[in-house]
Amino acid sequence: MKYYFPLLFLLLFHYSFAQRNVKDSSIATPLIGVHYGGNWTEGDLAERYGFASHLGISANYKTAKNWCFGLESNFLFGDKIRLSGLFDHLIDAAGNITDINGDIGRILAYERGFNVNASFGKIFPVLSPNRNSGILIHAGIGYTLHKLRIETTDQVIPQLELDYRKGYDRLTSGINFHQFIGYSFLRNSGALNFYAGFYIQEGLTKNRRTIFFDTPTIPVSTKQMIDIQYGFRIGWYIPFYKRKPKEFYYN
Repeated sequence: MKYYFPLLFLLLFHYSFAQRNVKDSSIATPLIGVHYGGNWTEGDLAERYGFASHLGISANYKTAKNWCFGLESNFLFGDKIRLSGLFDHLIDAAGNITDINGDIGRILAYERGFNVNASFGKIFPVLSPNRNSGILIHAGIGYTLHKLRIETTDQVIPQLELDYRKGYDRLTSGINFHQFIGYSFLRNSGALNFYAGFYIQEGLTKNRRTIFFDTPTIPVSTKQMIDIQYGFRIGWYIPFYKRKPKEFYYN
């Protein structure tokens, strides 16, 4: 594995710098990318979490007419938790939660999740150095999942170990829609190829647990929720252009 990743990056840079000059024409090409995004929340999701980040990878194909088709996968992570009172029933008379040895326990909680999306869009060559760059608009559909990750560091707190954590994690999943508008830049030559812009995602989700241990007498809602995330995204990608055919001249 220590040789695999350096070799992969060498190959990617090789293809990037060996690309065709795109200044004079619109070219069909695969685009492999990585990106980072920041998310704010609205709807039902805002009742559980605040600002979070995501890291993702994408595989796209841009046609000669600048239509774009793609797949992407994103890992969601954050520490702005708005759920309160989750572990109040575990507090003893002294006001502490203790581990198996009777020591004061330390509990950490994070937002974790992912989504997988298919997208369709187009590049409009406006304010661009060539016909392959410009305003990028795309939308898509996919699957999303998010939950509360609970950690007890190196301690053992029996009420929060193994499957007991499922009673607190608020596992939620469902269909995901997204829309994006931004700018896509493919350099005439070289590796500086990027895109950036604003997006919004709407998840039509449901709770996937049948009981919450912090409120065991209250039935878990089975209604559909609307989980909204909106924010920015910036990414870098590598186009895999075909090489230009060599020209030969004869006297």
